[in-house]
Amino acid sequence: MEVEKGKGTNVSDIQGEDDLDEEPGEEIESAPPLKVGEERELGNTGIKKKLLKDGIHWETPEFGDEVTVHFVGTLLNGAKFCSTRDNGEPMTFKLGEGQVAKGLDHGITTMKKGERVLFTLPPDFGYGAVGRDGVPPDSIIQFEVELLSWITVVDIYKDGGIIKKIMEKGERNERPSDLDEVLVKYQVTLVDGTIVAKPPEEGYEFYVKDGHLCSALTKAIVTMRRGEKVKLIVQPKYAFGEKGKDATDGFPSIPPNSVLNIELELVSFKPVIDVTGDSKVFKKILKEGEGALVANEGAAVTISYTARLEDGTVFEKKGVDGGQPLEFITDEEQVIPGLDRAAATMKKGERALLTITPEYGFGSVVAERDLAVVPPSSNLIYEVEMLDFVKEKAPWELNSKEKIEAAGKKKEEGNILFKNGNYQRAGKKYDKAVDYVSEDGLFQDDEKKLMKALRISCWLNGAACSLKLSDFQGAIQLCSKVLDFESHNVKALYRRAQAYMETSDLLSAEFDIKKALEADPQNREVKLLQKTLGQLQVESNKRDAKLFTNMFARMSKDSSVPIKKLKVEKAEHGKSEEVTAAETECMGEPSTPSEDRMAVDQS
Repeated sequence: MEVEKGKGTNVSDIQGEDDLDEEPGEEIESAPPLKVGEERELGNTGIKKKLLKDGIHWETPEFGDEVTVHFVGTLLNGAKFCSTRDNGEPMTFKLGEGQVAKGLDHGITTMKKGERVLFTLPPDFGYGAVGRDGVPPDSIIQFEVELLSWITVVDIYKDGGIIKKIMEKGERNERPSDLDEVLVKYQVTLVDGTIVAKPPEEGYEFYVKDGHLCSALTKAIVTMRRGEKVKLIVQPKYAFGEKGKDATDGFPSIPPNSVLNIELELVSFKPVIDVTGDSKVFKKILKEGEGALVANEGAAVTISYTARLEDGTVFEKKGVDGGQPLEFITDEEQVIPGLDRAAATMKKGERALLTITPEYGFGSVVAERDLAVVPPSSNLIYEVEMLDFVKEKAPWELNSKEKIEAAGKKKEEGNILFKNGNYQRAGKKYDKAVDYVSEDGLFQDDEKKLMKALRISCWLNGAACSLKLSDFQGAIQLCSKVLDFESHNVKALYRRAQAYMETSDLLSAEFDIKKALEADPQNREVKLLQKTLGQLQVESNKRDAKLFTNMFARMSKDSSVPIKKLKVEKAEHGKSEEVTAAETECMGEPSTPSEDRMAVDQS
């Protein structure tokens, strides 16, 4: 049944009108739910809503959605002026497009599916001063409304190019990303209903980043949830544009500038994660794991896997076909880096497919494994299942004595790694040790002293690692932490001075060296560093002098005075002679240096 618009409404009108503001201190969304028989005004609009029957779930439609409703419109005296109940046909329309009275548009956005209410609309939100058939001007009217269902409508790019109608909502909140592999089913038709594309019955699987069919398909997929079914209306620029598409796979061609209707279902997707952040180790999740915890660094993990080359050659199996699974500690270089890093991201029971480039595999060397030889610079594929893991205890899970013991152990592990030249991993061990002995918590005085000593020792050792790795800013930061506690710590001053010298901050380096010698005047290493600093300062001064000399030479050349010819009388010859202005300037007070020349001389 068609309902006269009367004083209609647009989405922009409703969203921008002051008279729809909520009352001070009240938000419609946060108001307590209405009880059956209860009536309430919606904000300060004058629209009243009385609940006749409660709905289900908690979602409500939004402007732009397609709603299907039954309603009966009456005056306050009970006179009926419109009804969908008379012929039993509900009305479907899009909210916010002025197809019904403004107040009805606004009221329906507060309703749940199956809800039945009575709306009382003031004239401004009804048919106003104009009225309509059966409604006198400036009448207060009522609508009894039942919200049967609605379809969420989304303008994906806000340009009308891809309109998505959600026919069936999906599961959970996860949506696929560009890296993920998706399985979809779809049917593409022209406006006249001609089917122009459809995958096999089982659907089609592809990586989102690789695209499929037309751009609209992938653009819509990344907005969908697993199991979601939608209808798309696609304009030519997101379909096949001016070129159209030739007939393929038994389907007819798509004419140029065709609008497409696509029924699309996201059957499932396999998340793909860039484990290392540089696109060199990818993890595709084949089976979700349990819970939310992942193995993380330092965990004792048990995994099974089959490892292959790109050509399918299996070179290693663990925990497969009756074999023993592999047990190792993550972040301890007990396996190749790619497998190590990926395992630290896995949940218990998770099964994943890893793609590992040579940098995180066996590198440029030949690797002899159990079942085959891995050639140099090979890409690797591991199908891995996380059977179990035991996470390393976090600091908050330990008492003070256990924290001190754990920190001491990490420090010793770091020392061994440092001696072996593995400065990167040594630095991480020192960082972990410091985590265990932070200042948080209640400790005895003797424990506090021991923790402070451990922190300072690990910061100093970490600074030594940073120097070895040419991370000079990192070394400066760690030494500064030590000096915040012990302002004359010679090691911290010495190492920070080294870092300052490497960053050409010679003044700061000189300050730290002087301070270190005040604390330990006979320290041989500091004296040697002071000597090196002196050499650097001499070289720096020479460079500066050369730089300034060249700079002023260029300035003198570039700013030469335009020559003006002057006539100077030479009395002895009785005739005039041309002399340049430059010559004349040189004649005047030649012994007085200019201010700029003095500055250069002083430098």
